[in-house]
Amino acid sequence: MNDLLKQRILRLLDAATDERGYQILDFVEFLDSKYAERSQPDGLLSKITATVENTMRAGKLPIQAITGTMGLMDSAAKVMKGLAAAGQAVVEEAVKAVENPPHREIEQEPRNPST
Repeated sequence: MNDLLKQRILRLLDAATDERGYQILDFVEFLDSKYAERSQPDGLLSKITATVENTMRAGKLPIQAITGTMGLMDSAAKVMKGLAAAGQAVVEEAVKAVENPPHREIEQEPRNPST
């Protein structure tokens, strides 16, 4: 999709209410299911979030409840990504430390020949 088309769509979406946004999402998902190849969310958290959102919408919960829940899940996903990045950094540092151990010089105390 070209940038001008994306900008036009984003301008219209920015002006939409949450309820209208969910109607637009339903329509886009309908078009996707009818015409596009199957595309699934990438990560586990994305899949869980999409499933929870779809379940809440199917249960006809109020838009405010859905929006609040999705905000919380988005925040949780960001925290999990941060933790994963921190864990990855620790592992990378540990691997570097094992591959390139610091070179230590061992100091020996002078021996006293009189003892």
